Amino acid sequence: MQYKGFFELLRAGNCTMAGFAAVIGAGIAYVPVSDEISFYGISLVFACVFLITGAGNSINDFFDADIDAINKPTRPIPSGRVSNDAALYFSLVLFGIGIVLSGFLGLICFVVAVINSTLLILYASSLKRTVLTGNVCVGYLTGSTFLFGGALFGISGITRTAGLLGLSMLATVAREITKDIEDTRGDMAMGANTLPIRIGRKSAGHVASAVGVVAVLVSPLPYFTGFSSWYLLVVGFADICFLAAILRLSRGDAAGSSRLFKQAMTIALVAFMAGAWM
Repeated sequence: MQYKGFFELLRAGNCTMAGFAAVIGAGIAYVPVSDEISFYGISLVFACVFLITGAGNSINDFFDADIDAINKPTRPIPSGRVSNDAALYFSLVLFGIGIVLSGFLGLICFVVAVINSTLLILYASSLKRTVLTGNVCVGYLTGSTFLFGGALFGISGITRTAGLLGLSMLATVAREITKDIEDTRGDMAMGANTLPIRIGRKSAGHVASAVGVVAVLVSPLPYFTGFSSWYLLVVGFADICFLAAILRLSRGDAAGSSRLFKQAMTIALVAFMAGAWM
């Protein structure tokens, strides 16, 4: 049945994870003494992120149809289960519904939804093939799910989640560059134009390490925006993971470094939750 192809385009598991990240962002931004939180608002936050993430996944498959015909012939478009036009219209409908729903959450959420939708389209169509810009775009989009949840509470919510956006973005950029280092041979065979291909694996490793160092240096800053001392305690473990990832990368273990960057971001998320709720 064709609807199964659309469901596969959506990548529901990925969308669900993004939606929960936004809900966590709202939870971190929530301050009981000054804010009100409702199931309606949280549900809309989840729905908006779910739909816009699904739209981004779908339009990514639309632009990658020719590549997927070679590398992933069982995907919905190259397998013929969903036509190119149907995938495009499906994506645009999801973007439209997600953006319209975001308007019920306030102006800031609406603006973030429009910006992110535009970036998802640009990334799928061109930015993913550019040196470093694509990595930065992925980093922002990953971190902005938390920001969107925080935006439910206006400027104060943006302030509470800005640090998580920053750390998530830095960790993701470092990890994306590290993954590019790991995949250099395959990317060269495909004619890709990644940072390691452009400046060399060693120099790209230096860039990823520098991004990781910046993450460590700025990690204490959210404490000064109102998070408890629990944040500093837990984020210290994230910093250890960042430094271990940098060390692994310097030894040529890109795969191990990538895993540690991901673990560092997970611990940093726990730090924000501990700082906000304990």
